[in-house]
Amino acid sequence: MIERKNGMRYAVLGVAIGIVFAGMGFVETTSAQSKDETLVRKVLTQNTTAFAENDMPTLDKIWANDEAVTVFENGSANYGWNDYRNNHLRPEMKEFTNTKYSSTDMKVKVSGKTAWATFKYAISGDSAGKHFDSGGLGTAILEKRGGRWVIVHWHSSAPRRQPAPKN
Repeated sequence: MIERKNGMRYAVLGVAIGIVFAGMGFVETTSAQSKDETLVRKVLTQNTTAFAENDMPTLDKIWANDEAVTVFENGSANYGWNDYRNNHLRPEMKEFTNTKYSSTDMKVKVSGKTAWATFKYAISGDSAGKHFDSGGLGTAILEKRGGRWVIVHWHSSAPRRQPAPKN
C-alpha cells in the first residue's frame, strides 16, 4: 500500500507540475497577444495622426508598400499601395487643411501574424474653402511582417447623408 500511495503522490505531483507549466504557456501567449494588440492600436493611432499632420513618410512606414493593400472608402476602391497613396491619399491630404482625425471604440483581435480592428472615426477640416465634419465606422486588417505590424486593408464608411429638403 505504501508504494501505491507514493505512486499516487508522484502522479498528483506530475499533474500539478503539468498544470503550472501549461498555465505559464497561457500567460506567455496572452502576454504576447496583449503586446501585439497594443502595437496594432499604436499603428492605427499613428495612421490617424499622420493623416491629420500630412505626414506621408510615417504612412509609408505603417502601410504595406505592395499590391496586397486594398482600400474601400465610401463606394470607391484602391488596389495596391501606390494606387491608394498616389490617387487617393496624397490628393486628399493636399486638399484638406486644419484636419482633425481620430478613432475611438477600437476593438482589436490578433491571431498569429494577422490582426483586425473595428473602430469609429471622426474627421473634420477645411476643403475647397468649406468646413466639413464627418465620421463613421471602419475596419482595418494588419499583417505582422519583419516583426512589425503594417496595414494591408482598410474599409471605412460614413452614414448616408439625409437628402436636402425640397423647397
